[in-house]
Amino acid sequence: MKTNQPEIEYLKTHYFKRPDYQTLKEMLYDVSKKYSNKTAFRVKNKDKKIIKITYSEYKKDVEEIGSSLIKNGYKNKKIAVIGKNSYNWATTYLAASIVGIVVPIDKELHTQDIINFLNISEAEIILGDSKNLKGIIEEKEKLNFPITYISFDDEKTDSEFISFEEFKKDYKNTNEFPKIELDPNEMHFLLFTSGTTGNAKGVCLSHRNICSNITSVGNIVKVSTKTSIMSILPIHHTYECTLGYLLVTSSGGTISYCDGLRYIPQNLNEYKPNIILSVPLLLENVHKKIMKTLKSSLPEKYFKEDKHIMDTLPFYLRFIVKKKILKSLGGNLTKLIVGAAPLNPYLVDSFGKFGITVLSGYGLTECSPLVAGNNDFFHKADSCGLPIPNVEYKIDNPNQEGVGEIITKGPNVMLGYYQNEEETEKVLKDGWFHTGDLGKIDEKGYLYITGRCKNLIIAKNGKNIYPEELETLLDKEEFILESLVSGRLDEQTKETYVKAQIKPNLETIKEHLGKEKPTQEEIFELIDQSIKNVNSKIPNFKHIREFKIKDNDFEKTTTQKIKRYGKNLD
Repeated sequence: MKTNQPEIEYLKTHYFKRPDYQTLKEMLYDVSKKYSNKTAFRVKNKDKKIIKITYSEYKKDVEEIGSSLIKNGYKNKKIAVIGKNSYNWATTYLAASIVGIVVPIDKELHTQDIINFLNISEAEIILGDSKNLKGIIEEKEKLNFPITYISFDDEKTDSEFISFEEFKKDYKNTNEFPKIELDPNEMHFLLFTSGTTGNAKGVCLSHRNICSNITSVGNIVKVSTKTSIMSILPIHHTYECTLGYLLVTSSGGTISYCDGLRYIPQNLNEYKPNIILSVPLLLENVHKKIMKTLKSSLPEKYFKEDKHIMDTLPFYLRFIVKKKILKSLGGNLTKLIVGAAPLNPYLVDSFGKFGITVLSGYGLTECSPLVAGNNDFFHKADSCGLPIPNVEYKIDNPNQEGVGEIITKGPNVMLGYYQNEEETEKVLKDGWFHTGDLGKIDEKGYLYITGRCKNLIIAKNGKNIYPEELETLLDKEEFILESLVSGRLDEQTKETYVKAQIKPNLETIKEHLGKEKPTQEEIFELIDQSIKNVNSKIPNFKHIREFKIKDNDFEKTTTQKIKRYGKNLD
């Protein structure tokens, strides 16, 4: 296939200039000098009043935490951090990654999983929210060795926790932190890739890995001193941590923290961010609310199936509607960066018409995380974008449709899996990281994800069926909220057929039927018709032969991706 990639060639010479930091310590000292009196964080105090923290104060706090860790014997040790998104979490993470090896842990995990990760990592200290620490302490007999507990929210030290504020001040005016010398290529980050220990791997990253990703993304997406971001997604993930925290502070921007999903509307008006990192589910919910509001306030004649509302409104009304939508989102929002799951291209186009740019991308923890992304120069709504600067990707062993495993290489690729040479050798081959994801690349170099290698369903005729492709089609149906597609082997015919679990969109169904309590039969009929609609658009071998309607929610990860194992496959 002939390729013509002017966009990729253009990005090699046209990009936003920014420092190329080798370590986060170098970055911290540089930005605190450049932006000394500028606001780095806006956070709420105990009285729920918003206070500002400058870059010089931010550096001082990181230094104090780091020096206390050194004084108490944790230099070059594993240092775990757990809890909700907060300024204390952010400063601790940065200090720990410079002093030793930081181990960020998902606060939503079951206590047994947290303990297992602490045992695997051999962490000797954990700093976090008291409610997470209490769960560990209640089962501390399962720990392989004693751990020190530092509580972010306890004001005074007691028999269980050491107060974070008291621990911070324990450096006794002996600031050892600035004297640390870092090797950019050494492991300083240990991140677990999954929520359960059965299939979790410890990803080993270096400062060079993280810093290279910050530089590459900052070259193609403008982040500056004018950037104001509201952090919503779990910060222990590299997606939110690298792009929503470290990239922003490396550019002199300002960060604030959401109080929780139900407080998003309130927080948007309080902090008025101009950029937000999101996941598709959150974007879909926001879009539904916008459209519901528009339908209740505008004449029905402006709503047409084949046209966007902004294309049917008179010019004077477009301006008013756009202004009201932006005001409902804080007033300053111009950009949404979306990752972690496939995104419906319609949402990209729709938000664009409302005046908000949506940029989606593709990444993995093992790649610090970003590999490809739509950017300020070029974007295609239905793709994951182009390779970020200094990163390459290609398709390994593509089939006739050009689909194969995505492999990538660059300075962002991990050092390996923690104490697991066998798994490391499976994915790192000849300088290329084998992602385990299936995809294809168009003639201009744009990347498209088609599924996971391990999720692939192979039909009896040898044809490949990608569950994610079918889920995208199902989720577009108005009566379907979410879906999960998998294969089932018929023991008699030895044929693998496709089945689906469906979470119905009850709100839409109620509106359609004009009744508050639809019967099970009515719901079944509407879902059955939706399945038939999807089947009419795809080849026979991909047809969904069986479906089950779920009454309860799918079990999900903290980035709102449906888990493809455990209870969801029951």
